Amino acid sequence: MNAAPTLDDVRRAHLRIAPYIHRTPVLTSEMLNRETGARLFFKCENFQKAGAFKSRGACNAVFSLSDVEARNGVATHSSGNHAAALARAARLRGIAAHIVMPNNSPKPKQQAVAGYGGQIVLCEPTLAARERTCQMLIDATGATLIHPYNDNRIIAGQGTAALELLEEIPWLDLVIAPVGGGGLLSGTALVAKALRPHAQVLGAEPAQADDAAESLRSGHIVSKPVNTIADGLRTMLGERTFTVIRDHVDDIVTVSEAGIVQAMRRMWEIMKIVVEPSGAVPFAAIREHPALFAGQQVGIIVSGGNVDLDTLPWIEKPRS
Repeated sequence: MNAAPTLDDVRRAHLRIAPYIHRTPVLTSEMLNRETGARLFFKCENFQKAGAFKSRGACNAVFSLSDVEARNGVATHSSGNHAAALARAARLRGIAAHIVMPNNSPKPKQQAVAGYGGQIVLCEPTLAARERTCQMLIDATGATLIHPYNDNRIIAGQGTAALELLEEIPWLDLVIAPVGGGGLLSGTALVAKALRPHAQVLGAEPAQADDAAESLRSGHIVSKPVNTIADGLRTMLGERTFTVIRDHVDDIVTVSEAGIVQAMRRMWEIMKIVVEPSGAVPFAAIREHPALFAGQQVGIIVSGGNVDLDTLPWIEKPRS
């Protein structure tokens, strides 16, 4: 296995993708600071192209390919945000994107992929089905695999969000990011520990999808069933992301489903921004584990804002 990306790799990725992404804002809220007892700095990747941080890694991977590697397009499997980001990056480069999506992926995310020109193939919502279907597509088309997280180009690209955050707010005591497959958290950790070695790096994860927390505690990748509203965090770690997380992340904290919904709603109410459940998980961790964050300067990676407005979790469903 190739060595993990370095800070220089992340800096090169940032230069490579600069024409294709937003430099997203860092927002603060005095009210949320008072509520939590910490000074919070929200890196708002919900304002990113395609609505999530995934555009960073996807653009870095696609624009890193040689012409020969790119000739037959790219392929991946994803529940939504990486799928849309890869379809967009492929369109920018003028190549095909073959996207395997679980058949329970949110409809808005499927529509976003199609809107960017991605060629969608649906499969059963298991990792085995996703990987098997993706390999069949690669065998049939000759497309190059761009894994949603277990890829150094992806990790380096995702790390550019933390790079921007620490360029703007260099005095942070702690940085927290959500963790599913681990691309964002591993990229965040690489950057934070290189630029601010004494800062803590934490992952945040739903308690009902706590495979990353168990993996970090046990020292090996744990696979288990997951069931969470945070659909972007239903994937398990890859070997590359786990290695970085094991070596550079201080801890992974878990949060309840109710806590995710409450944090998401609070961000909508107070910050006036659209955040998806996965993007609210770090703020939920701060609300549910206040002693870990009290009195600290905390950077929060808000991973995305792609939600189905017809199924917001605090809207009461009509009775049949």
